[in-house]
Amino acid sequence: MPGGDVREMARGVTAELEQLPHLPELPGRGPGADMIGRGAGLLTELFVQTEPSGWRFTDHPGRDTKRARSWLGEDLDALEEYTQGYEGLLKIQAVGPWTLAGSIELKHGEKALSDPGACRDIAESLTEGLRRHLEDVRRRVPGATVVLQLDEPLLPAVLAGSVKTASGFQRLRAIDRQLAEQALRDVIRGVNTPVLVHSCAPEVPIPLLRRAGVAGISLDFGLLTQRHDDDLGEAIEGGTLILAGVVPSTDVGAVQSEAVSDPAGSVRSVRTLWRRLGLAPELLGRRVVVTPTCGLAGASPAYARRALAAAVRAARSLVDNPE
Repeated sequence: MPGGDVREMARGVTAELEQLPHLPELPGRGPGADMIGRGAGLLTELFVQTEPSGWRFTDHPGRDTKRARSWLGEDLDALEEYTQGYEGLLKIQAVGPWTLAGSIELKHGEKALSDPGACRDIAESLTEGLRRHLEDVRRRVPGATVVLQLDEPLLPAVLAGSVKTASGFQRLRAIDRQLAEQALRDVIRGVNTPVLVHSCAPEVPIPLLRRAGVAGISLDFGLLTQRHDDDLGEAIEGGTLILAGVVPSTDVGAVQSEAVSDPAGSVRSVRTLWRRLGLAPELLGRRVVVTPTCGLAGASPAYARRALAAAVRAARSLVDNPE
């Protein structure tokens, strides 16, 4: 989410998303509030610091690790304030193990993704950190059924061998798909809560994520083609929740404005897919969650609120008029 006022954003999220509020993330506040710094702050027994090249592992918790944990504590305080007495689904987000491994450098300077042992350590540390995080959220919002979203924007690149080295001049070797699947499966089983995986990159590995045990997959629908039909159809028929990114995530241009002012029109691609797959219309309201195409951090605060409201109205149109 955009801006730097987490209380204002928590108030807006809980007001607009009555059935699925989430813990806001405000990366615009600086290092430690960004996706990678925030995720690294959840790690146990692993610590990071900022370098000119980005995030790097270090031996001891320093200012940057402490700042990331402080931001998260403030965000949880705000969420707790605006969810007093709340009962229902509540979503929290954290960066996934493969995006962390492809983003944080080892002490000698190369990305952790280059070292299988470091990848294992990150996944195990993240799992333990997420367990503690989930316990904290449940303590603060005892009436909530907590759902965890793992953000994995780098996963397709990790599998394709297109993640650049720290120098930027070469690319790291592709990670074996079975290894990638097993690491995700271990995290999902370890947190013992429903897990969604979000990736707004092209070529999201839908079958791999399903085998790993995800409850839902979040995608940018603008990046899908008919080549993905079989994988999507099997996922939907198998009970996987599809989070359809159809509401533009920034407020630039007339197309975006039209999509927000015409929520029912924004889900036209979802209806088209449904008809093409021959799926029962009544499944739309049970298998699809309407979302922005990606994160809203690049939008204005006012547009972010409008985008969330538009997603709710668009979802309601799928329920009220599934045909």
